[in-house]
Amino acid sequence: MSGARDVFKFARGREGGLTLTVGDENIPMLLSYTAVRQAAKDWKTYSSDAPFRVPIPSEEAERSVRQLPIETDPPEHKKYRTLLEPFFRQPMHAAYLDQIDRLIARTIRSCADRSSFDVVREFALPIQSYALTYLLGVAEQEAETWIGWGTHVFRDGGDGSAKGAALEVYLLNAIQAAEGRKNNDDFFVALNHMRIDNKPLTPAEKLGIANLVFAGGRDTVINAISFVMNWFAKAPTDLVNAASNPKTVNLAVEEFIRVLSPLTHIGRVCRGAKDANDRVSLCWAAANYDPSVFEAPEALNLNRSPNPHVGFGSGHHACLGAPQARAILRSLIRNLAEHVSSVRIEGAIQNIEHYGSIQRGVGFEQLMTSLDLRNS
Repeated sequence: MSGARDVFKFARGREGGLTLTVGDENIPMLLSYTAVRQAAKDWKTYSSDAPFRVPIPSEEAERSVRQLPIETDPPEHKKYRTLLEPFFRQPMHAAYLDQIDRLIARTIRSCADRSSFDVVREFALPIQSYALTYLLGVAEQEAETWIGWGTHVFRDGGDGSAKGAALEVYLLNAIQAAEGRKNNDDFFVALNHMRIDNKPLTPAEKLGIANLVFAGGRDTVINAISFVMNWFAKAPTDLVNAASNPKTVNLAVEEFIRVLSPLTHIGRVCRGAKDANDRVSLCWAAANYDPSVFEAPEALNLNRSPNPHVGFGSGHHACLGAPQARAILRSLIRNLAEHVSSVRIEGAIQNIEHYGSIQRGVGFEQLMTSLDLRNS
């Protein structure tokens, strides 16, 4: 079966490439694999030391603090990232993976009991939220609050600035409530004990780290889950083949990430530019379809190997949550193959992003689905 359109194909080969207009800002987009990888490594030219301006569009209205570590450059970046790695490496442990497997299996059973359900809000969003409680070592019931924030903390309906303010209140209360406690398996407790250069984190640093943990990577995981579900509804044989052994599961997950490219692009500030505030876009989605790197890039090949995609970014800012996303998707493939005999899509509204005249589908706003379970 075919995969997805390379919507940046013509812009990638066109002289002058593509410039994205966001408000009163014109942002050149780097589209080739080589250009994106080189820029991701060259932090002195393409800097992340730009509060609120790494996401495109910028998030000045949605939050009051710099997100850490994503909005820093080396060597500060590594200091903050090292603090978070013990939490984000948990998907490499068997006990954690067992929790994810149980979560996905019970969510499949629950949704199969309904005549139909929305994969986005009734399947993927709860999975993402409950899995995050396991990652952060907090009470599972906290997920019910997080589910209420929607698929994107800032942009899923309502006023983004009001939603951002509500997130900050939640985080400040959680950080304050954890003061004086000693269970460092709890993210908020650990946050109060973290130190940089032998100094406790400032309130702004604590809030900036927590803001990224809760606002970053949320919609990307949800989009990836819905993309996988939609694909296997149309190609059930692919599910059986992908789930046949750990190697094929791993290959399938990497190809799904390449083709979907859950995060289309990210911003960098050009320090060497005439205007030091000029931004450029590192377009992961375009790089992942570059025909000089990927054979038949518009085909979804679940056995593709090697697969040097940049769906989780590249360079020192490579996605901290990649192990979590991989663990969820691997478990999803295994559990669907083991427990589900058929996946039926009964209605879909695709999530469309706009880049000038270019439209790119990234996951779904709604994906109405029904499941049949295997007899056991």
